[in-house]
Amino acid sequence: MDLHDKKVLVVGAGISGFAAARIARHLGAAVTLSDAKREGEIKEDVAPLREAGVALVFGPQGERLLDGVALVIVSPAVPVRIPLIQAAYQKGIRVISEVELAYDLAQSPFVAITGTNGKTTTTTLTHLLLKTRYKNAGLGGNIGIPLSEAALAVGAGGVIAAEISSYQMEATEHFHPHVAAELNVTPDHIVRHGSMEVYQKMKERLFAEQTADDFLVLNYDDERTRGMKDRAKSRVCYFSRKEALEAGAFLRNDVLTIRWDGAECALCHVKELGIKGAHNVENALAAVSCAFLAGADPARMVPVLKSFRGVEHRIEYVTEIAGVAYYNDSKATNTDSAIKALETFDEGIVLIAGGDDKMTDLTDFMALVRARVRELILIGAAAKRFCEAAIAAGIEEAHIHEAGYSMEKAVALAHELAKPSEVVLLSPACASFDMYDGMAQRGRHFKKLVHRYENKE
Repeated sequence: MDLHDKKVLVVGAGISGFAAARIARHLGAAVTLSDAKREGEIKEDVAPLREAGVALVFGPQGERLLDGVALVIVSPAVPVRIPLIQAAYQKGIRVISEVELAYDLAQSPFVAITGTNGKTTTTTLTHLLLKTRYKNAGLGGNIGIPLSEAALAVGAGGVIAAEISSYQMEATEHFHPHVAAELNVTPDHIVRHGSMEVYQKMKERLFAEQTADDFLVLNYDDERTRGMKDRAKSRVCYFSRKEALEAGAFLRNDVLTIRWDGAECALCHVKELGIKGAHNVENALAAVSCAFLAGADPARMVPVLKSFRGVEHRIEYVTEIAGVAYYNDSKATNTDSAIKALETFDEGIVLIAGGDDKMTDLTDFMALVRARVRELILIGAAAKRFCEAAIAAGIEEAHIHEAGYSMEKAVALAHELAKPSEVVLLSPACASFDMYDGMAQRGRHFKKLVHRYENKE
């Protein structure tokens, strides 16, 4: 990519935007970084960008920002529908995402993973499995590491595991992973994309540029992903937790198995997996498929599958206090993800839920809450709607508790209500932005509060 002496506008002062600005400046571009927020509202330190010669423009984003611009790089948090981006399109200016920038810069192939739920666990595990084959295996994307920086760090002769969100696919053109995986598609981010149909189209962009020389890993057990085969030009590898497949990754007598091109290899028993729960069996099957198709030896994957304990904020064990186990599942930002967490435990759950409401249907979620949760503690902006849905589902009001916008109060209530052998589970089924900067901050605050009670004990 030749950006020398070209004018580049980066829109959005987040992790991806900062990385894009740094890289474009390093490549010799005249770079402007713009964000609609005031400078005082930007959480990252902008001083290093100023020192590198990046012009910073905060506040109203008028079309004059596009004067002389050859390339616009848009951050995932910025919808392409905003007037500035639409004006760039109208002027014929190329608009790309940071993911597309990474693709333009990369010298090694991508193994890219998307899905409504399970992306971070699957991508992290895939990266570890790829490291059994490649000395230089990178990791980046929606996982919190700019993909463009990961691509540059890997250079040639390696591989890059990439977690990709629907937001990141809005402004891609030619992004072309050698191996792509679609884990599942359930209602989420409808406010951003406008409809479930558009949301799924964003997901399917991940494999739109693939050819017959590439591979597409699909969840056979998910109706929406299973049907993607009809629109794929690449070679499809299914994975399934429920069916023994003619080809792909599946369970045979509860043993993870991969069968491909007539050869079959057994890996390890479900009970030997380091990550627990039915959803994590699916994540492991997907990761095995991705790594295998990228060249990893199945036999060398087994120790990794047994030792990998999962990622922070996804059904993460925190501690045990007076016989009560505490789990941080802050990454459950939608009902489908929270359902998977609830299915991991038996009855006797004290659940903390709520937050920045995505306005998704709560019927199935509350049915499972009624079946498995003894006490329901609600927080944040979603509390009122969640409370109404819980009552409608037949949950007694005496077992519903509201903690307002206070995680301190929620954890105190949970500590008071939980009985020995029960589980306190933070699985919000909501985003976190009504109370926190992100789900990670929410999860770490929960853990900090829990450890305070542990220290008192």
